[in-house]
Amino acid sequence: MANLTIDVASVLNNDDLLSFNSPAISKDQLNLPGGDFVDRVLSMTDRNQNVLNNFNRIINHGRLAGTGYTSILPVDQGIEHSAGASFAPNPTYFDPESIIELAIEGGCNAVASTFGVLGATARKYAHKIPYLVKFNHNELMTYPNTFNQIPFGSIKQCWEMGAAAVGATIYFGSDDSESQIQYVADMFHEAHEYGMVTVLWCYIRNNAFKVNGVDYHSSADLTAQANHLGVTIQADIIKQKLPTNNGGYKALNTGDSSYGKFNTGIYTELCSSDENGQGGHPIDLCRYQVANCYMGRSPLINSGGESKGEGDLKDAVTTAVVNKRAGGMGLISGRKAFQRPMGEGAALLQAIQDVYLDDKVTIA
Repeated sequence: MANLTIDVASVLNNDDLLSFNSPAISKDQLNLPGGDFVDRVLSMTDRNQNVLNNFNRIINHGRLAGTGYTSILPVDQGIEHSAGASFAPNPTYFDPESIIELAIEGGCNAVASTFGVLGATARKYAHKIPYLVKFNHNELMTYPNTFNQIPFGSIKQCWEMGAAAVGATIYFGSDDSESQIQYVADMFHEAHEYGMVTVLWCYIRNNAFKVNGVDYHSSADLTAQANHLGVTIQADIIKQKLPTNNGGYKALNTGDSSYGKFNTGIYTELCSSDENGQGGHPIDLCRYQVANCYMGRSPLINSGGESKGEGDLKDAVTTAVVNKRAGGMGLISGRKAFQRPMGEGAALLQAIQDVYLDDKVTIA
């Protein structure tokens, strides 16, 4: 096992996150990550042997090899946030090879990026680190900007470049969500036939999810339901933002408005919030996300979020601690790493990995 490079407790400086041990949903109900995850959980599914092989390849690569945890570098921001805005802080990442080198130097399990980035480097690197091809994106050239994830290529292209996995985003709750669900489900089915692992960015997007000045796009209840829809279309791994609040369903059912179906037990019995979804421990809220991934049968990875400068290390370690203690499988963190010099970016990725290597950071 790789040596630890940081002391998690000193970076975190928050005893509550390390000592919390009373989640509303018991860890005994979860299918937790581990080196035997494929044999213990995935092998009972309808996935073919090549999917199992590629899943094993991912969890047995990099510094976290053999632990069942994952640290993935995602760099699709050249499209999702525009290349200029994303790479201006560090122009070397306009070159796709720099992205792959950062993932390798950082000890990641896999690198996730676009058809262009991964296709441009496949002959040299696809056999050296697992490739995760993100096949749809939200292009920001249409004026005014629209928010729709559209396919940029085919599943066969992913397979031909030697990818171990494919990824997609669905904007659940958006005007285009129904078509996105249908074509992503079809493409995931094809990816499984080719033997590739499927990873779904389960994001929600609708201006109506902002109620009375509160943004519920990262509420535990709404994001967890997006996760549940994701595993329904057979995503092998779910990517989700860490919850920052709760009570989205309750807020959207205030006054004369009506939205979806919910039970206040979501908040009082499953998340330790009050009946309006207020409160709840961060690990508890993330645990509810894991529960909606079929109790961890499709593991949860949380996103690392945008780079904010000096506080990035603490933010990244905090997110990793919450994810691990909640029963998640790891982090997929990009901007915090590639918007700084490669050595610093690699060190930040390894700090994230240290959380999952540290036996003192236990499952709550």
